[in-house]
Amino acid sequence: MRTYAIGDIHGHIDLLKEVHGWIAEDQAKHGAAPVVHVGDLVDRGPDCRGVVDYLRNGIASGQDWVVLKGNHDRMFTNYIADFNYHDPCLRSDLSYLHPKIGGAATLASYGVKNAADRPLAAVYAEAVAAVPQAHLDFLTSRPSYFQRGAVIYVHAGIRPGIIIGSQSEDDLVWIRKGWLEDTSDHGALIVHGHTALDVPTHYGNRVNIDSSAAYGGPLTVVVLEGRDVFHLTATGRTPLLPE
Repeated sequence: MRTYAIGDIHGHIDLLKEVHGWIAEDQAKHGAAPVVHVGDLVDRGPDCRGVVDYLRNGIASGQDWVVLKGNHDRMFTNYIADFNYHDPCLRSDLSYLHPKIGGAATLASYGVKNAADRPLAAVYAEAVAAVPQAHLDFLTSRPSYFQRGAVIYVHAGIRPGIIIGSQSEDDLVWIRKGWLEDTSDHGALIVHGHTALDVPTHYGNRVNIDSSAAYGGPLTVVVLEGRDVFHLTATGRTPLLPE
C-alpha cells in the first residue's frame, strides 16, 4: 500500500509544486497513490494564499490529495473568526501577528500589508474583508489525522497511550512534550511534521518530515510502501531507515 506524504509547507508554493512534480514522476513508475499533506499551509512563507488555492483547487479537480490541519492553519482561521482569539496552546506572550508566528506573511499574501506594524483593529478589518470565505471553509474543514493501513498521518503527533479516535485536536496539531521523547510502539507508524529539523528523520515508531521549509530549508516528501519509508528527491527514492 503506497502513500506519499509532504511536510510543513508554510506558504512555499514553488517548493510544493516542485515536490508534486517528483511525485508525478514516481507515480509514473510505480502507480497512483494518495498524497498526504501534514498541515501548516500558511504563515511565515511568501505565498500562503497561493498554497491554499493550489491545494483547494487540486482536490476540487479530483486529485487524490489529503490535506491535514496544522496549528498555524488553526490559528489563521480562528484569528479571522475572532479578533480576541488566542489559541489555548500558544504561549501567552505571543499573538498571531508576532514575528515568531508569521501571521503577517499570511495576511500579506491576501493583500493586507505591514500587518505587524499598524493598528491592530485596522489590520483585522482589512483581513476579514480580504480572506475569501471559501479559503476559511477549506482550512477549518481539514481533518486532524489520516490513517491508511499501518500508518497514521498527523500534523504534530499523538498523545501516547490514547487511541487515535480519542485524541484531542490540541494534541494532534500542537503536541511536543510527552511525544517527541516517547519511544514506545504506537501500533501504527506515525508520520508527522510540526517540529522543524534539518532533514527528515525516522525514529522507529515515528517519522518527522518537517525539514524547515519555514526557515529556508527544503520541503520534504516521503513515500511509504506499507511501513517502509523512502525519501523522495529530484533524483528518485532513497530508503529512510530508523536511527
